[in-house]
Amino acid sequence: MIQRTLQTKRLTLVPLGEEHLEYEVALDAYPDVMRYLGAGEPRERLEVEKHHQQRIDEARNGLGFWAGFVRADFVGWWLLTSEDDDERGQAELGYRLLPDFWRQGLASEGAAELLAYGFNDMGLTQIFAETMAVNTGSRAVMSRIGLTYLGTRGEGNSGPITGSDQGVVDYAITNDRWAAFID
Repeated sequence: MIQRTLQTKRLTLVPLGEEHLEYEVALDAYPDVMRYLGAGEPRERLEVEKHHQQRIDEARNGLGFWAGFVRADFVGWWLLTSEDDDERGQAELGYRLLPDFWRQGLASEGAAELLAYGFNDMGLTQIFAETMAVNTGSRAVMSRIGLTYLGTRGEGNSGPITGSDQGVVDYAITNDRWAAFID
């Protein structure tokens, strides 16, 4: 099964392709976008190109990355992926948006669409997400769409990102919980 284009009230989520590279280069050049990711710094073009191609290559079984647009404007990307060694029926949810589109509900709108797609169309049993404990914006999105906080790991381990010593938080939602959440 290949990924398909998804549509929400405001967003069109298109399977990530080579034609979206320049959008991802621009997205990862924003310091505020990258402050809780990797080394907490914008990424160089060659690194973005490498990751971009990996994301395209990793798309399988209807899962992968989507480039999001409001009309013709690139907003960011969303992911619903699983590793080969992940337990069957589980996938990871993620999103990264340009700052101009923050605090408009678009991250939640796209993520909720991927939950619906994952549970209704792909037959997933659980979807999980993670972020740094200090990333309150991403944590709010996870809570807003029904994911449950499971715990924090790695507390006390300092890293290159301010706040990394507070750890990484894990969230998840099962198909049954999601069905009850949307009713």
